[in-house]
Amino acid sequence: MASADLRQELDCSICLSIYTDPVNLRCGHSYCRVCIDRVLDTQEGSGDYSCPQCREEFQDRPVLQRNITLRKIVEAFRSTQPDQRKTGIFCTYCIHFPVSAVKSCLLCEASLCIDHLSVHSESPEHVLTDPTTSMENRKGTFHRDLPKYYCTAEPACICESCQLDREHQGHKGKTLDEASENKKQKLKNILQKLIAKRKKIEQRAQSLQECRKKLEEKSAGERERVTALFIKLRRHLEDLEKRVLREISSQEDWLLYPLSDLIHQLEMKKEDLSRKMEDIEELCNMTDPLTVLQESDTGDLCDTEEGDDEDRERHDRLLHDGGDLDVARLSHTLHTGLSDMIKGVNVFFNIREASDILLDVNTASNCLQISDDLKTASRSNMKKKHPETPERFQDYSQVLSSRRFSSGRHYWEVDVGESECWMVGMCYPSIERRGEQSHIGNNKKSWCVDRFNNQSFGTHNRKEIQLAGNLLSNRVRIYVDYEAGQLSFYDLCDPIRHLHTFTTTFTEPLHAILGVGKGCITICGGGRRNERL
Repeated sequence: MASADLRQELDCSICLSIYTDPVNLRCGHSYCRVCIDRVLDTQEGSGDYSCPQCREEFQDRPVLQRNITLRKIVEAFRSTQPDQRKTGIFCTYCIHFPVSAVKSCLLCEASLCIDHLSVHSESPEHVLTDPTTSMENRKGTFHRDLPKYYCTAEPACICESCQLDREHQGHKGKTLDEASENKKQKLKNILQKLIAKRKKIEQRAQSLQECRKKLEEKSAGERERVTALFIKLRRHLEDLEKRVLREISSQEDWLLYPLSDLIHQLEMKKEDLSRKMEDIEELCNMTDPLTVLQESDTGDLCDTEEGDDEDRERHDRLLHDGGDLDVARLSHTLHTGLSDMIKGVNVFFNIREASDILLDVNTASNCLQISDDLKTASRSNMKKKHPETPERFQDYSQVLSSRRFSSGRHYWEVDVGESECWMVGMCYPSIERRGEQSHIGNNKKSWCVDRFNNQSFGTHNRKEIQLAGNLLSNRVRIYVDYEAGQLSFYDLCDPIRHLHTFTTTFTEPLHAILGVGKGCITICGGGRRNERL
């Protein structure tokens, strides 16, 4: 009972639980720091402080001193006790105070603390287990005896009496220890597999973490670069704005000068006419005829048409020919400045417009008509009679570009017009030229976006991914980043819509490839809409 008595001495008299951070009052009694602080807080209103046990009074709120020795004793005691929060099982024989059990006896159907375990019988029939409350489940269903064997046929744990029953006669049995060891070995094997599986998952998770970190770092770097780019672009825009405004002002000055000069001359003539009109009115108002007749020669007053024809012609010419700004010149200045900025953006991202893509007529199927500028492929009802060469597609209406891409970032565009059946993409030059494997997207050597029966797909190696929504424009942009192994497709509506991206490792140069089911497809380059990607 010594353990129970010691346990009782380690309880705080306020919370009745084992001490937590024990402290002393001046009277010598110990409490949990939180418990005694709470009591002193309630006493503070009355102005009197006292010990909850001996009632010794203190004039001022007592200073709490940590009881280091008691704290070490509590920690040492706890280290020898099972975690009651996990087991919640107490000694059957400690009736005065709950003490945690360390073992359970299946024969006695009792749980034992350390003290009671030391005096417990050690005979074989007293089977000891970890603390448990399910002792009934550890006994046989029929004979109520402790199981000693394991029947592999059922399987079930059985006692000696069960072996004699008809139900288990002839069944192979093992001792519990042997069966337990066998099961443990199986569990260890499973554990090793689970450990290996978890390790692989951890490795995959780590690789994804590293990928995410690299992506975050790259995104942060790109944000800084793009921020710097926009600062530069805004500065260029401001300079371009000033340049266009200066051009407007220059044109305005050039246009206003002759207008202002003619207006000034007309104003002077207007003043001269007003003066003559006043002189004539004054003469007309005179009553003395002699004075009127003796007035100096008035012939100059009547001459009002001198230079009128010249002024009228100049007036009409200015209104008709020189009265408006040269908008075309302003547009040229603005367009040139913006084009220079777009070129700078492409240099910044290291993207090149593949505007020089031409179709290779030597690869064109006999079902296709190739335009003179080598930019348009049309489906023809009349089959051509080109010679069958190893380069020419034989079974499908397809054609390759003469240009190939083996590095860098590039983009190009196609106009699919009103065609309802088409394919655009890129492929290796080693793609088959006849048979089913030659169809774009039906092999490992080609990637495309195609449209058929009002549906769009991204296709590679016979695997189709249906694209969401219909195309909103007749123009498709293809963007390739050779080193990154990315091939992306965009619908050039407003705003631009991403269709699909293939990710791989390119092992050969790439050619543009077109397939025409109906209508025609035209390679457009990309300069006119480059600023929108």
